[in-house]
Amino acid sequence: MTEDLERSTMQVVGRRLIPFLMLCYFLSYLDRTNISIASLTMNKSLGLTAAEYGLGAGLFFIGYFLFEIPSNLILHRVGARLWIARIMVSWGVVAVVMAAIQGPVSLYVVRIVLGIAEAGFFPGIILYLTYWFPASYRGRAVAFFMSSIAISTAVGAPLGGLLLGLDKIAGLDGWRWLFVLEGVPTVIVGILVVFLLPSTPRRAKWLTDDQRNWLVTRLDAEDAKTRARHHMTVLQAIVKPRVLALSLIYFATVFGLYGIGFWLPQIIKKSLGISSNLQVSLLTAVPYAIGIVAMILWGRYCDRTGRYAVGTAVPMLVGGVALTASAFLTGLPWLGYAGLCVCTLGVLMSFPGFWGLPSAFLTGAAAAAGIATVNTIGNLSGFLGPYWVGWMTPLRLREMGPRDDWAGHGGGCAGRLRVG
Repeated sequence: MTEDLERSTMQVVGRRLIPFLMLCYFLSYLDRTNISIASLTMNKSLGLTAAEYGLGAGLFFIGYFLFEIPSNLILHRVGARLWIARIMVSWGVVAVVMAAIQGPVSLYVVRIVLGIAEAGFFPGIILYLTYWFPASYRGRAVAFFMSSIAISTAVGAPLGGLLLGLDKIAGLDGWRWLFVLEGVPTVIVGILVVFLLPSTPRRAKWLTDDQRNWLVTRLDAEDAKTRARHHMTVLQAIVKPRVLALSLIYFATVFGLYGIGFWLPQIIKKSLGISSNLQVSLLTAVPYAIGIVAMILWGRYCDRTGRYAVGTAVPMLVGGVALTASAFLTGLPWLGYAGLCVCTLGVLMSFPGFWGLPSAFLTGAAAAAGIATVNTIGNLSGFLGPYWVGWMTPLRLREMGPRDDWAGHGGGCAGRLRVG
């Protein structure tokens, strides 16, 4: 009887929350990375150098860094429903404003403000999942939620390629339409959060009394056990060596994620000699499309075995080896592209296991602060990775023809990304 109640409860919770949270994160990741597709025409239009584009892409994470921990603590205090709605509406508005940038300075300013607006969303959702999913269900919950990264690129990249084709409609460049049409839905969904996202199981009217009581009892018991073993204040959670170690691991993972994510379309276009922006966006989507399935299957493995550390380390190792190998394939750009695909899969598959680790020793406000700390420090690499790649690219993007020889300037497809 108890097993049937557990199964039915978690099925209802999963169906009610995960698809909507995936939609929210889909829009989040789309709005922060659609600049990579826009760059295919935006950089030439604005006369941006590689370093200027890389800096603009990465500055998002400076604002993100400054407001991440305070935002997550506010979410823990006021509730997920209102705070996540506030985050989404504000970043959606700023995402639309990206269409009005006129040069590097305005790009820098708007990207910083976009980071401030979105700060706290991702760690807030990771914390929110601990309010609803017992420990043995969190790996797959995180996998489904974070598969939105893969979906946003697998779907968003081709969509962005199509939106670039709206060039000069109503006098706007295609890349400006891209920011407008991908930013407005975020505002709409942010408003819907108020009505569709209950803050805790106790407020979920769609659970029966038996389901609600079982879930609250199970979560309270796990929370009490964690508190008894690892009780700590907010400050202790922020400076805890284990939290800082996880932060450094996440830094390395995110460095690869955004180093590839912001530059892959341009790498494909230049090193593979492809002139069609739509074809470039489709090739960009390939590793992410495969990653959707890979993340979900790997998340189930982590939950089934409980080996979250192994579930993190193995994909990271495979991805690192693939990236290193691709660095030596400068004369074979398609193999270099394949290496970047495997690296991307490794990064994506490491997430379900990784985010099962903090909740094993963090709870309450300490969890809000600790998870935000890990994400904050980790996402600093979101600034360093894209900027480093851009700084090491000596050519101005607007001067690059469809078949410029990247190998002569640092080594083909694989060589260009090995720094990230």
